Amino acid sequence: MTNDIHFPKGFIDSLHNVPGFNAETFTTTHQNSNTPTSVRVNPYKPAPFNHTQPVPWCNSGLYLDSRPSFTFDPLFHAGCYYVQEASSMFIDHILRHVYNKDYGPVKVLDLCAAPGGKSTLISSALADEDLLVANEIIKTRVPILTDNLNRWGRTNVVVSNNDPKSFARLKGFFDIIVIDAPCSGSGMFRKDPAAMDEWSEGNVALCQQRQERILADVYPALTEDGYLIYSTCSYSYEEDEAVLDWLCEEFELETVQIPVQTEWGIIESQSATHKAWGYRFYPDKLKGEGLFAACLRKRENTGQLQSFRAKNSPKPNYKEIDLLKPYVNCSADLYFFKLNEDWLAINKHHRDSLETLQHFLYLKKSGVRLGKLAGKELIPDHELAICLMLNKDAFNQIELTYDQAIAYLRRDNIEDLNIDTKGWGLMCYQGYPLGWAKLLPNRINNYYPKEIRIMSQKQSQEPGTKSQDM
Repeated sequence: MTNDIHFPKGFIDSLHNVPGFNAETFTTTHQNSNTPTSVRVNPYKPAPFNHTQPVPWCNSGLYLDSRPSFTFDPLFHAGCYYVQEASSMFIDHILRHVYNKDYGPVKVLDLCAAPGGKSTLISSALADEDLLVANEIIKTRVPILTDNLNRWGRTNVVVSNNDPKSFARLKGFFDIIVIDAPCSGSGMFRKDPAAMDEWSEGNVALCQQRQERILADVYPALTEDGYLIYSTCSYSYEEDEAVLDWLCEEFELETVQIPVQTEWGIIESQSATHKAWGYRFYPDKLKGEGLFAACLRKRENTGQLQSFRAKNSPKPNYKEIDLLKPYVNCSADLYFFKLNEDWLAINKHHRDSLETLQHFLYLKKSGVRLGKLAGKELIPDHELAICLMLNKDAFNQIELTYDQAIAYLRRDNIEDLNIDTKGWGLMCYQGYPLGWAKLLPNRINNYYPKEIRIMSQKQSQEPGTKSQDM
């Protein structure tokens, strides 16, 4: 199927001297409306997929033959996979090239994180002793970021809602900073033709200025010898290689060449002045949308923040903590803390880091929210149900059929569910937890969060029986 394509005025002309650009094949590809569908499997909650081929630059990435209705797949809601554009998975390849677990724990900042694709990708690569701070500048986008990271299930994650300049106070705090910078969006033209209405040469110039401001604001937070991973979904040289030259001119940064295989179809480029390496993705050369990515290493010391320990912090309530321990695995590795009436837990390696972040930033998520204690009983939070630290054996596990799982995710009544136990039930599909229900003698109370329930009433079939669009 082909469509007439009308690029914005001046767009094609602006790319004539950009590395790897071919106007004819580029235009032909955009006339083809069939964009590839790709997912990235959660290595800690692997979901089975049939009829797939791997994304070559990401071990957990898969191309699907057709686009199913992800909304009506309980395994999607359980966090077994993330629907992500294949080109953007290249950040995984960069991260695994520069990250070495043998060097000890690292702290990673994903600065422009919503909706969470790159954050869940980074989370998959990190060890429990590492820390991920996923920040979103726009307040209204924080909930979707938090929900996606909750589904992914890791305990070593903090979500914040701050302007990049707030991070300047965290001098030398992060070992790796990932910045998927706001851009003019030309790399998404095939996937989202409406993005063409926003493109102009003037907007490209404004985006470049904003990208440079963001980079300058956050730069002090990167430690000496730390890595800056920069990406955009723009083809414009001004937002890509020109920004690399600006970075090398303004700061003591050196380029990092990332190994790529020729058959991947990725175009290697170098900036005009400082010869900084960049990696360009074109949909006429590979199976993915437009992307630019690069990696630089900081070669100067711009200050180092000392760990911050809060003064007069309340003494831990060990009696209550002992009540929480049976509900989680590896409790000896966790730091338990209270926020208002809620108990939370994070890997104990991150206690000092968490208190530092709490002092300097506005945090929206810290580790995993376990729930509230009512006497000796835990009223469990949804985060606990879908996190990896959950001790499933501490709860009644209710295995749902496909139709029952969809009803649960809609907060509808669940038909033909025969329960002979009482208390909190962990509602599962194919063994993966979806959330909680309170089991009562004559009914169950559905505790799936209202704000993330399936709203559509579209009739669905179990994934694999028929391909559907979202």
